[in-house]
Amino acid sequence: TYTTDTKSREENKKTIESLYTLSVDIKKIRRLKEWVLLQDVAYVKEVAGILQEMGADEPAVASILERCPEAILHTPAEVNSQRTLWQLVCQNEKQLIKLIEQFPESFFTTEYHENQKANILFFQELGLKNNIITRFLTSAPTIFYNPVEKNKNVIEELQRNYLSLGGSDANMKIWILKLLSQNPFILLNSSTAIQENLEFLQKNDFTDHEVLQLLSKLKGFIFQLTPTTMQKSLLFSKNVFKCGDQELKELVLKCPALLYYSVPVLEERLEGLLKEGISVAQIKETPMVLELTTQIVQYRIKKLSALGYDIKSGTLESLNGTKKDFEVSYGKIQSKKERPIFNPVAPLNIED
Repeated sequence: TYTTDTKSREENKKTIESLYTLSVDIKKIRRLKEWVLLQDVAYVKEVAGILQEMGADEPAVASILERCPEAILHTPAEVNSQRTLWQLVCQNEKQLIKLIEQFPESFFTTEYHENQKANILFFQELGLKNNIITRFLTSAPTIFYNPVEKNKNVIEELQRNYLSLGGSDANMKIWILKLLSQNPFILLNSSTAIQENLEFLQKNDFTDHEVLQLLSKLKGFIFQLTPTTMQKSLLFSKNVFKCGDQELKELVLKCPALLYYSVPVLEERLEGLLKEGISVAQIKETPMVLELTTQIVQYRIKKLSALGYDIKSGTLESLNGTKKDFEVSYGKIQSKKERPIFNPVAPLNIED
């Protein structure tokens, strides 16, 4: 723990000089994390030296230290330990230094070194590829701070649930790895929360097979929900679409976003669609359109309208999907519009 009392402390001149030599923007550090400059001990030259050894040039070193100035408070031994650890999953030092440049804070969090190491080895044993583990280290570093036993418990709970819902032993490993790759943050949930959410779906008459289907479709987000939020979202959809329990279930299986998004989010998206002249009946027919933000919907409608496509009278299918899906639909409508209405090879009847 470093002191953050800035009133009675002065900046460490040696630290400032060393940073200045490396062309680091000291004003930036003063603005963001001045407390780093007040520490009695810093390892500027040593940390810079290790980064250079790994292949970082001067601008890269300066950029890393500007974005994560607390890097200079770690001892060379700590930095080298992290270097050895990350090398377990990096192809080479060129890839490693590139990751440090992009995500310096993830690399320089050394307090959980032993947990990080145990978790990396656990993920490798589980069968996760190294490129997925490096993605976790940079985009979801907090999952490595957990003791490895906690992560093992969550995985075991998922495996138990998968089998009890009718999943097969043969497919379980692939299912777990896919779920983790899509959403590593499921590891931050407690086993109890997972159990409660699955029980809620079963109480709402989703069959085991349907619950399993939802688990895969929701990419693990189901574990970040609670029975209360799911209940509110289901009730909202039931009122809006004026449907019974069976029909609601079918809508949710078609569009799990109805379960995942909170009522305010669903309300805002629904209002946005209605303002564009789209009817509730059209939305009910293609509920997946609620997965899109209001801004995306407006942009897509505008583009389609420019081609003369009337969204109010047609299907909403052309609005749906990822950016790539939309571009394909848009391209088809565009080429249809541009196609000549006469057959250029047919003989013309010319009356003289």
